[in-house]
Amino acid sequence: MQYDSAALTHIYRQRPLSVWVRTLAILISFSSFALGLVWDWFWRRLQPRHQVARARQLRHKLTELGSTFIKLGQILSCRPDVIPPVYLEELANLQDQLPAFPNEIAYDIIKAELGYPWPAIYAELSETPVAAASLGQVYKAQLKTGEDVAVKIQRPGLKDIISLDIYILRGFGAWAQASIWFVRSDLVGIIDELAARLFEEMDYANEGRNAERFAALYGDDKNITAPRIYWQYSGVRVLTMEWIEGVKLTQRETMAAWGLDGAYFVELGFACSMRQLLEGGFFHADPHPGNLLATPGGKLAYLDFGMMSEVTPYYRDRLLESVIHILTGDFDSLGTDYIKLGFLPPDTDLQPLIPEFAEVFGNVLGATITEFGFKSIIEKLSPLIYKYPFRLPTYYLLIFRSFATLEGIALNINPSFQPLTNSYPYIARRFLTEPSPEFRTCLQELLLKKGQIQWHLLDDLLQNALRSDAGDVSSLLASGLDFLDSREGAPLRRAVIAELVADLETIFAVNVTKITVLLGLTTEPKYDMKNPVPAHPIEKILGAIAAAYSPDIKSVSTLMPLLLKPEAHRLIQEILAAIANRAETWIYRQES
Repeated sequence: MQYDSAALTHIYRQRPLSVWVRTLAILISFSSFALGLVWDWFWRRLQPRHQVARARQLRHKLTELGSTFIKLGQILSCRPDVIPPVYLEELANLQDQLPAFPNEIAYDIIKAELGYPWPAIYAELSETPVAAASLGQVYKAQLKTGEDVAVKIQRPGLKDIISLDIYILRGFGAWAQASIWFVRSDLVGIIDELAARLFEEMDYANEGRNAERFAALYGDDKNITAPRIYWQYSGVRVLTMEWIEGVKLTQRETMAAWGLDGAYFVELGFACSMRQLLEGGFFHADPHPGNLLATPGGKLAYLDFGMMSEVTPYYRDRLLESVIHILTGDFDSLGTDYIKLGFLPPDTDLQPLIPEFAEVFGNVLGATITEFGFKSIIEKLSPLIYKYPFRLPTYYLLIFRSFATLEGIALNINPSFQPLTNSYPYIARRFLTEPSPEFRTCLQELLLKKGQIQWHLLDDLLQNALRSDAGDVSSLLASGLDFLDSREGAPLRRAVIAELVADLETIFAVNVTKITVLLGLTTEPKYDMKNPVPAHPIEKILGAIAAAYSPDIKSVSTLMPLLLKPEAHRLIQEILAAIANRAETWIYRQES
């Protein structure tokens, strides 16, 4: 089921009566809200503190108008470039729920879609729906073979209702863009985005494919699960899937009775979302409490795969770079990242933005989700969006919506949760082990500034990567050797060797001086004999790596293959050559 704006235009230009009746209903519904805004403008009550009630009124209007407008509100809830923050916060609470439609209609849809009446397919079907949303409702059932399943049935006439609403909204958006001077956003583009998402969600076969792809990408995690799809009992308007027993993450008393820790599931949800975004690129864009269940066995179950989105490898990698630059405080590079991501035009003057980024993203590590969450980010970024030529691509807005929804769950369960601190180990390992040339160039630029090695950043990244459970120490070191041996890592490799050899020379010279003083060959040492040579940062890094290996035979045996790698041989040879060259120079100086 594909959205085609030209086809809708052709259809509804031949149905003017239907268009005008629905348009009138929409205008009447919004008239009181519009008059309220005019009243607020006249009395100068457009400040955020006065607009809370008006935002709540808009949420109620959207709910009354049905499925299309509920989904429109959800899209707008992550568009700070379109509506003010106070409205974003209220629309984030928009519930995707409507009253259930009659069972008899649901039974007719099952027969029309699957070819048989429901008793021929299911041994049992619940008398009432267990959930009713804007696009459909869900029954609990049992197959003839005994498996418990969930049966999702689409609302009757949904495609016609949504198609008409989209046609009307698209016409209004085009008029507003052309006629209202202060409208800068691409309203037609937003409506087309909404329509494409809705048409995808109305295709339950597409949702089933999404569920299977999600399970294939992330189901290897023993703590993550998704329902199995029963294709022989599914179609475009009916979806039969495995029934997963569980409770919402917000049902804290039941979870406690099962011996489950809500805070653990919050961490698991954020970790899985990071993996979806930065590894698979295919992510669940609507992880609200009804779509995330804690199972009695301690797994996090994802449900409802209608609203999914995908980030291409290029943008996925650029997002990871931008997160690393935020975590390490490299705001100069963050501006460049935003140009690569399409948030800013290529000719943007980034200099005035650097202190603004520092103000928004400074000190994010260690901040709780209450102190640094998506709500606070919106509040800080909103002025910049209007001050600078920001553009917010669709893929980014759905990411934003996904994490903002998770944040709402976390605030309810564990307000002290530190999202970035908890995600940093996984992010650091991904950054240090990613083999692409673009990543390696980014890593080299981060760790080598104006010829100076940023040892504190390397230590910080490595310490966090070692805390990650995404892989062993050997794989991390192997990736490090590959990076240093690569063309992109060559400048850093040369700088490390130069510093290492210089330190060895200092240590050697100090010890030679000590010996000459003891033998009475000199009375004026060139070095301070009372204070030891300061430890080089590389000693701390090597110590952390050594501590990560347990002192058993297995750990030693896993380290040996690294030393046998050609990359290690080349690095050792280069170090020895540099030492020999420096030694030759030192001897020449002594003789002269």
